[in-house]
Amino acid sequence: MTLPMCRKRAFLVLGSSGKLGKMLRHHWRDFPAEDRAIYWQYRENPLDEGVRWQPGAPMPGKLPKVDAIVALWGVTPGPGRVLAENRLLALQAMELAQVIGATRVLHCSSAAVYPPGPDPLTEEDAGGDINAYGTAKLAMEAALAEWAKAHPAGPKSCAMRIANVVGADSLFAAIKRGDGPITLDRFDDGEGPRRSYVTVSVLARSIEALLACSEADLPDVVNVATPGPVAMAALAQAAGCDIAWRPAPKAAAPMVALDTTRLGKLVPLVSDTPAEMVAAWRRLEPEA
Repeated sequence: MTLPMCRKRAFLVLGSSGKLGKMLRHHWRDFPAEDRAIYWQYRENPLDEGVRWQPGAPMPGKLPKVDAIVALWGVTPGPGRVLAENRLLALQAMELAQVIGATRVLHCSSAAVYPPGPDPLTEEDAGGDINAYGTAKLAMEAALAEWAKAHPAGPKSCAMRIANVVGADSLFAAIKRGDGPITLDRFDDGEGPRRSYVTVSVLARSIEALLACSEADLPDVVNVATPGPVAMAALAQAAGCDIAWRPAPKAAAPMVALDTTRLGKLVPLVSDTPAEMVAAWRRLEPEA
């Protein structure tokens, strides 16, 4: 007797043409997600395995059958951008999951939901004195919680509070410009800013773990970072850049570090050195 072939599990990535989407696509091309097919959503000009669709448009007629959605799309700070749209995009992802039968959705939140402080920030520390982007992401998370209450049998969601992504934040934008020294704040202790970072490979492994874990183990929110903060000066120096120091303004934050205990229960985490982080970024950068 011939046994029927099992369908390969799959997930759909929303926001494939963004910076993070491109980096993850190139990572998963070289290191495929184990036992999973990946489909990619684009507003226009979809690449291989791509789906052309945008929020507000009618659902495409031939959506792939997927088990999960990874919603990378979102609105970041910038002139003319409406940060409140992050809430609407998250809810659109949940509604799409219902339509196509996906059982869970991972959303991109941000370390901006936390006020800076001297100690690692746990998932319970969000709120307080945060900027408009962080406020918008917390509003997005609150909307997801309300959606879950209204749809108890619907797909589950997890908000990934992602640290600075190596290669995708303002520091690496300055490194890529290559137009002179990198300007960094120097605080009263003589040190520069320290931040939690995450490489694309760790982000990809974290996403895979959140897709693979049981429904009971899927957290509502989770910090996504490599363990321990990283000195931004060390990253700049590892990239071969000189540093121009300036006195830190009062509003500047010496450290934003995420506690990764919750994530570490789902995926092994190892701290990379600044040189290793920069090397990992350079392997992706020519195509990202």
